[in-house]
Amino acid sequence: MLRDRPNRSYLKAALVAAFCVVLAPVSFAEPAPEGRKAEKKQPISLDDLFARLKAAGDDAEAKGIARLIEQRLGRSGSATADLLTERARQAMSSQDLPLAVELMDRATTLEPGWSEGWNRRATVFWMLSDPAAAISDLQRTLVLEPRHYEAWAALGRIYQTMDDKRRALEAFRRASALYPRMDRLQSAIDRLAPDIDGRDL
Repeated sequence: MLRDRPNRSYLKAALVAAFCVVLAPVSFAEPAPEGRKAEKKQPISLDDLFARLKAAGDDAEAKGIARLIEQRLGRSGSATADLLTERARQAMSSQDLPLAVELMDRATTLEPGWSEGWNRRATVFWMLSDPAAAISDLQRTLVLEPRHYEAWAALGRIYQTMDDKRRALEAFRRASALYPRMDRLQSAIDRLAPDIDGRDL
């Protein structure tokens, strides 16, 4: 066993925290100039939010932008899928993990193109001690949304618990490229890099 292997309970807590992000509509409007009709600005695009996240000048700004991104990604576009996901969250809180998986199965069947649905189902599989299923769902998440930094970070943590340092480092670096100020990410990279850098990948 390696001293820097992450605590499994920390990983579960991190994944559950990502699953339970509060979703809220986000819009940005400009005050109407005097004597002119109010004009609403278009919502900031997801592309712009990811660009701002990468360029954020401090941790508070980065966290605020990350919350906006997570809110956007958390919208399935289907009221039914959103309801199923909320019920899955409640089932997780009650430790009824088989029910949570069943509910997320339904949500992902209903909205197979919703990246966050697969990410959340991965969380449940990890809590059920099924890392293979969790990795499969995270990979599906990243096919649908390659910029999903939470999925990259979760994938890195899972690989780290499996002592697959090379894949863990690669995943952490992908997350860091998207969200450089993500909590604890750089320290994980710093611990792994000396063992991996310089080897053939």
